Amino acid sequence: MKPLKYFAIFLFLGSFFTSCFNDNDDVIRPATQLEIKNFVRRGMNARYLYKPDVPDLANNRFTSNSEYIDFLNGFSSPEELFQALRSKEIDPASGKMIDDFSWIVNDYIALEQSFNGITLNNGMEFGLVSFTDDPDPKIFGYVRYVLPGTDAEIKGIQRGMIFNTIDGQEITVNNRRSLLSPDTYTIGLATYDGNSVTATGESISLTKRQYTENPVFTSKILDVGGSPVGYIMYNQFNDAFDPQLNAVFGQFVAGGVTDLILDVRYNPGGNTETAKDLASMITGQFAGQIFTTEEWNPEIQQFYLTNNPEFIINRFDNQIVGGTLINSLNLSRLYILTTNGSASASELIINALDPYIDVIQVGTTTRGKFQASTTIYDSDDLRRTGKNLNLGHRYAMQPLVLKTINSVGFTDYFGGFDPEIRIAEDFTNLGVLGDENEPLLKAAIDDILGNRSKANYNTKELKSFGDSNMFNIDYEMMYKKDITIPFN
Repeated sequence: MKPLKYFAIFLFLGSFFTSCFNDNDDVIRPATQLEIKNFVRRGMNARYLYKPDVPDLANNRFTSNSEYIDFLNGFSSPEELFQALRSKEIDPASGKMIDDFSWIVNDYIALEQSFNGITLNNGMEFGLVSFTDDPDPKIFGYVRYVLPGTDAEIKGIQRGMIFNTIDGQEITVNNRRSLLSPDTYTIGLATYDGNSVTATGESISLTKRQYTENPVFTSKILDVGGSPVGYIMYNQFNDAFDPQLNAVFGQFVAGGVTDLILDVRYNPGGNTETAKDLASMITGQFAGQIFTTEEWNPEIQQFYLTNNPEFIINRFDNQIVGGTLINSLNLSRLYILTTNGSASASELIINALDPYIDVIQVGTTTRGKFQASTTIYDSDDLRRTGKNLNLGHRYAMQPLVLKTINSVGFTDYFGGFDPEIRIAEDFTNLGVLGDENEPLLKAAIDDILGNRSKANYNTKELKSFGDSNMFNIDYEMMYKKDITIPFN
């Protein structure tokens, strides 16, 4: 039998603690650990993409509630239970775990804020790379870009700056998270000559504050050989800023853009609906045709194949959320700038457009993530707005629930997408984003002008060990919002 959703053993709470409080969303009251663990197992059993790989998620795993309760009590925390219920399978071709992206949070308010681009941020967006081969390699940080109106901008931080210490300690693989996670820290500046890092003796203190980031970092129309070429650096698939994204494409349409260079080199992903809308802005001639299909766990997949097959099909459209018409370029070719920091929804653009138009990838190999998640809350239907939302805790889960498949059936790209034009970022000369001489952008322009064969590009890659986005709760996530499944 399947375990009951709620158990008689839960004690009635006769009164709320005096410390309970109201916020704009929920009244908070205490919940038992057993209650939260039940939510974890129930949600994973109902939604997890890789449910067949996990015996403890089988519908017939438990023969009685007492056996089920003993199972839950065998874990010290909801987090430990969640990790135990994730698939441990390895993709044989890439050697990667098939699920490297499911996670649980104990505060869904912070998660929801992150979805809307609201984070604690000092404005210095950076990457981390190694320059030694030690067991605990030394790494340095490089500034990718600086957000306007932030402490980093005020303090004079600029793209291309190098730093190798935090609060006086050299950055290593093992200490990088602990050093960079505080709200305030001091970076020690350095130089990099292509082989070694040398401290300059200068330092800058930075403080994080709540910040809302517009993912459209910069956009412009370039004159390339007499033709108007659109350039846009887009850093997160955030549906809250879809109108701003659509407005940029309106400018491209008005400017008669004949080619587009989409810069997602630092874009870790986001909302699948926004990815579909962006693809429709780039094209426009494929409205109503298949953008992607979805594959859920076998129970959900079979239900929709039988009852509503259209549910698992995503089609190119002509409107963003809210009904505004999409500004479409009707292009038959796209240049897309990528690095290992290009993940999930960024890769979805490549995979979904590839059957329809010529997608020319410039840069380095992408992350390799084709699965999407959804937020699971402790309510009857596992949605935020569902009945009987448990107000006793703020736990939510973000497990992988589906994988995306393009219109010709391609998926499972664990190894990422390799570029047609390979060029690595040169940390001795990062260039100015949006400037025609910035190396990755220049490589795309070279190809537009037919000069690729004459160019000599840097292909030396340093191993990446994360970036500033890794401190965001939704790091490298591709997600669907507010999904209703008719059974739980």
